Amino acid sequence: MLNSKEDLTRDQALELLEDFAKRWLAHDGLWFQAIEQVRGLDEAVERDIEAWRRFTVIEAKRIMAFLELPKNGGLDALERALKFRLYAFLNVQECSRPDDRTLIFKMLDCRVQSARKRKNLPDHPCKPVGEVEYSLFAATIDSRIKTSCIACPPDPHPEEFYCGWTFTLDTD
Repeated sequence: MLNSKEDLTRDQALELLEDFAKRWLAHDGLWFQAIEQVRGLDEAVERDIEAWRRFTVIEAKRIMAFLELPKNGGLDALERALKFRLYAFLNVQECSRPDDRTLIFKMLDCRVQSARKRKNLPDHPCKPVGEVEYSLFAATIDSRIKTSCIACPPDPHPEEFYCGWTFTLDTD
């Protein structure tokens, strides 16, 4: 019988960690929908951008502290940090390194977009939020990292991934 967090086994703690991420995402979605219902999609996206502008920096700083990542740790630090975002416990993502100055990040399966697909709904138009979210997350890890979008809804994207981002280390 579980009476406190100290009673958790390793497997239970990992299961709970994933459940926490699901709860967070559910709250994020409900918050968005509440604004959308009253003010419309455009206003909901604008408010979401402002929330992510702050949250992504907090998340990056907390991950950096947890992993003891150095300030300006480059693409290696960013790649490690991306694996510890809340999304990483829910979605299927991959990173590749075509060269030492570039990190390509792709969201192969996104819980939000997959749910919408199952319901025959169009992709959630998350690109405006993603541009702020990913660029500020990367810049918090290392201010020399520049972010550009490969593809993200509402833009067309290949079947293999929902969104993709290129992170480039500016060494000039």
